Amino acid sequence: MTTDLKIIDMDTIIPIDDRCKKCFLRTYQRLFKKFNVENTEQELFLSFFQKVLNEKHYDSHTEITRELHHAFCKILKVDDPFAEEKAHSNRIALELYKQWKPKVLAADNPFDMALRLSIAGNIMDYGANNSFDVHETVEKVLKTSFAIDHSELLRNKIEKARRILYLGDNAGEIVFDKLFIETIMHDGVFYAVKDAPILNDVTMTDAKEVGIDLTANVISNGYDASSTVLNKCSEDFLEVYHSSDLIISKGQGNFEGLMNENDNRIFFLLMVKCDVIAEMLNVEKGSFVVYNKNNEL
Repeated sequence: MTTDLKIIDMDTIIPIDDRCKKCFLRTYQRLFKKFNVENTEQELFLSFFQKVLNEKHYDSHTEITRELHHAFCKILKVDDPFAEEKAHSNRIALELYKQWKPKVLAADNPFDMALRLSIAGNIMDYGANNSFDVHETVEKVLKTSFAIDHSELLRNKIEKARRILYLGDNAGEIVFDKLFIETIMHDGVFYAVKDAPILNDVTMTDAKEVGIDLTANVISNGYDASSTVLNKCSEDFLEVYHSSDLIISKGQGNFEGLMNENDNRIFFLLMVKCDVIAEMLNVEKGSFVVYNKNNEL
C-alpha cells in the first residue's frame, strides 16, 4: 500500500441527487483513508458502487448497504472494517456504565433515566458519523424532551409482556441497552444481534464482550444486514419474533427495516441522525424518539 493517496472526489464518480447515496459514499471515503486504499482499489470498488446504485431490484437501503459492505471486504481482504471502532466503543461505554449504573439506581425514575441513556447510546454509530461525543449526547438527552414520546406506553407494555424481543443496533450502544434491560428487571428478554459483521452493528462477539448475555437471552437474527430484514432472518429468530409480546427496535437501521410493518408490538427507540429519517418522522434532526404506531394505552 502507498502512503500518499488521492481520495477520489465523490461528486466526480456518479451524479448523486439522493442524500442517502451521499451518505453511503461518505462511509467508504472514510474507510479509504483508514485503510490507505490504493487508487486502483478505490476505482474497483466505486465501479461496483455505481453498478449497485443503478440496480432496481434492491428492496431497501439495507440491502444496498450489505452489498457494498461485502464488496469492500472482498476487495480489501478484511473481515470486519469497523473492528477497531467497535472495540473502542465498547470500552468507552463500559466505563460510562460504571459511572451511570449507580445514578440510575438512585434516580427518582430509574426507568426514564435508563431509557434515555439507552437512546443516547444510539449516537455511537460509525456508519453514520465519522466522530461523535457520547458524553455531550448523554447530557443532552437527560434534559431534552422526546420529540415523539410513547415511553409511558412502552413502560405499560413491558409490565404486561411475557416475552420481549430487543433488536440491537451498534457496538458501544449495546452497553446502554444492557443497563436499560437490567433496570426493567424482566426475565423474558431476548436480545438480537447480527449474524456477522456489518458496519459497526452488534454481533455475538460484542454481546459477550460487554456481558449482555448475562442479562438477556442473546440470539442471532441469522442475517448480516444493518437492519432487521424479516424475510431474510433465520427460522429460529422468527420464532422468537412472532412469539414476542413486545419488540423494542433500536436505531435508524432497524427503523428503516421495520417502519412499514403494521405491527403495534414494535417500539422504535432512536436518535434521529439524518434529514431523511427526520422528515419521515416529522421531527428535527438530532431529536430523541420513542415511537409506536398504535400509541394509545
